[in-house]
Amino acid sequence: MEKKKVYVSIVHLTCNHYPTVSPSEFMIEIEPYKAKVFEKLFRQINTLETDNMVRAHLPYIPYHYDALNHEIDTRLKKIYALIHEFGDEDTKQFVEQLPYFS
Repeated sequence: MEKKKVYVSIVHLTCNHYPTVSPSEFMIEIEPYKAKVFEKLFRQINTLETDNMVRAHLPYIPYHYDALNHEIDTRLKKIYALIHEFGDEDTKQFVEQLPYFS
């Protein structure tokens, strides 16, 4: 299947086929059916962050002990791994210097 350009924004949790739809940090080339993985991971993060907002009102659970935060971090690692896999050389170098991959 033919690869298409996909514009990914970690900040906005979006993945688009057109650069003008929303701001993006990364441009990758990927088969369209594989791009759906980004959408699924972004939906999961949104759900976890909503649950996290409710839990945040319990001050006796610090961030580093909160399982929901670990779940969000796991999904971010997966997103960056996909960006690394399908990105260009500059993108790969950027992702490799992130703390997730040291």
